[in-house]
Amino acid sequence: MLVVRPAGPSDFDALMELAVLSGRGFTSLPEDEPTLRERLELSKASFGAEVAAPESWYTLMLEDAETGAVEGVAGVKAGVGLKRPHFSLRVVTLAQSSPTLGKRFDHQALVLVNECAGWSEVGSLFLRPEKRKGGAGRLLAQSRYMLIGLEPERFAEMVLAELRGWFDEDGSCPFWDHVAERFFRLPFDEADLMSASTNGQFILDLAPRHPIYADLLPASARETIGRVHRDGEAARAMLEREGFRYSGLVDLFDAGPTMTCPRDDIRTVKEARRLTVRLGEDTFGEEALVSSGEIARFRSVRAPVLIDGEAAVISKAAAQVLQVGEGEVVRVKA
Repeated sequence: MLVVRPAGPSDFDALMELAVLSGRGFTSLPEDEPTLRERLELSKASFGAEVAAPESWYTLMLEDAETGAVEGVAGVKAGVGLKRPHFSLRVVTLAQSSPTLGKRFDHQALVLVNECAGWSEVGSLFLRPEKRKGGAGRLLAQSRYMLIGLEPERFAEMVLAELRGWFDEDGSCPFWDHVAERFFRLPFDEADLMSASTNGQFILDLAPRHPIYADLLPASARETIGRVHRDGEAARAMLEREGFRYSGLVDLFDAGPTMTCPRDDIRTVKEARRLTVRLGEDTFGEEALVSSGEIARFRSVRAPVLIDGEAAVISKAAAQVLQVGEGEVVRVKA
């Protein structure tokens, strides 16, 4: 059985391994020891309610309950853009016309914005390649919404998810090479690491101040605006099933799309029910997503559940992995 549980400082080696596997452009998983160690400390403090709610950052690990092997990671930031700006590029249409010539043109342009300050973010979703089948990714992704649904007041009314942008097979990023690099004059990997590990002042200093006309870009860069990385298509599909939609915002470095959804409209947040645990036989009911009822003790699994009124009948094995007992509260998403 796979279980999603809180991450802490002891997970550093596993998190670093996942960061290495994630490859270029996965900004939220930098191969940087100080950054990852700080994140794990913040995760521990967040689950323990030791930091102010808007500054919390919950990191979740997908673990094999039998072997203890960590198979994936995901995260939830309670608030972005609070201590440092959260920059994006908004794709806008600029209309221009000439009555003299009797012509009108619509130009697509990119404008630097900081629209998402204070919003919550779900992200950092990454699994080992061999674990991307069989529902593991869905369990990990939905567990983030189960966490949000436990105490919605800890999170913002709007939730965003940034998807990695397009990279060619040779590892190059067309949007970076033809657009962003012209402003930052750094290798992509260096800028990506600085974005994840610094206060972002360099972005404020160097980012474009004026609209960038897409028609002036090479086709190889223009066609990647809002295009998700080949490895992110499944993540995008899962977000869309939860109610997320493309917002017209793209990443400043790789032009990957930003998906957004009101917190209370996220399908798993809206449909999960609070029920009381009742222990039953080992195999019964239909498979459902089940999480413990407190953020401090958060754990989430997929297991057979028989819903009987206000009770959730689960097996002793599932209860043991969830670390809950008879009569305790869980949340269930059928």
